[in-house]
Amino acid sequence: MHRLPPRAFMVVALVLLVLAVLLGLLVGPVQIAPVKLLTLWSADQDMDGRVLELIRLPRVLLAALVGACLASCGAVMQGLFRNPLADPSLIGVSSGASVGASCVIFFGGFGFLGSGLGLPAIAIGAFLGGMAATAVVYRLATSVTGTSVSTMLLAGIAITALAGAVTSLFSFFADNEMLRRISLWQMGNLDSANWHRVMVIAAVVIPLVLVLPREGRALNAMLLGESEARHLGIGVEQLKRRLIVLTALGVGVAVAVSGVVAFVGLIVPHLVRLLIGPDHRYLIPGSALLGAVLLLLADTGARTLMSPAELPTGVITALLGAPFFVALLLRQRRDLVS
Repeated sequence: MHRLPPRAFMVVALVLLVLAVLLGLLVGPVQIAPVKLLTLWSADQDMDGRVLELIRLPRVLLAALVGACLASCGAVMQGLFRNPLADPSLIGVSSGASVGASCVIFFGGFGFLGSGLGLPAIAIGAFLGGMAATAVVYRLATSVTGTSVSTMLLAGIAITALAGAVTSLFSFFADNEMLRRISLWQMGNLDSANWHRVMVIAAVVIPLVLVLPREGRALNAMLLGESEARHLGIGVEQLKRRLIVLTALGVGVAVAVSGVVAFVGLIVPHLVRLLIGPDHRYLIPGSALLGAVLLLLADTGARTLMSPAELPTGVITALLGAPFFVALLLRQRRDLVS
């Protein structure tokens, strides 16, 4: 595949992001004329203006922030594991969040904490569950000799399987209403977007997408191997700890406010790597931009394909991501054969 200059790709991705934002604002169960964008936040808003301000704009911003977070964290995990098939769920944060959310739905707890922070109790439980699972994975992979990436991968698989079993137990004993809420949360959805959720995730994601590209040179060195990276002056153990904490924090917040959105953290970095190469200085910000575009388009499709009903956004990303990923694998196999 012919690679694009990284800077040109960034410009194209920014243009696509602007177009995806406009599409998300104007298209939905209620079609809104572009001229209404000029009256946003004006004192004499009509119904379309209020739909834009209170419903569409928070949802569009939430989709962009979640997509950017998942994709950039996916690029970091692929660099850390030195595997283009890695994604943020390998450190257990998504499966742990599912356990936390299912626990809150089943037992109805954390109400006092959720009301104090202005977030739903399910979001608080999901965040705490994701952090707990990541802490267990990291502890299992860390010894006196340092943190083993291969052990972390195996520990992540084990914790993900255990968390899946616990979530299944909650689903088995849940009543119909609980089971529906658990299922919908696991599918991923942005229908509860509001300005408070946007501010919460923006406070985490915006610094994250600014900080992660600064680790690009270190991740480039890690591609050569840990020993080579140490010889180049990289603090490998500190880098691992820092990236795992940042990824867990970002993905934990993203999953808490949107549920489990599949394939964004896996597909987007892989595609960007094919387009511009493996340099993490450009791969991480490029993934953030394209991840925002992908989730915006998926959410717009979720709102419009079966209007006035809505499909879960995570279902759309999985339906788009799985065939696309298979096509990429087949293309790579043909390139190897030829």
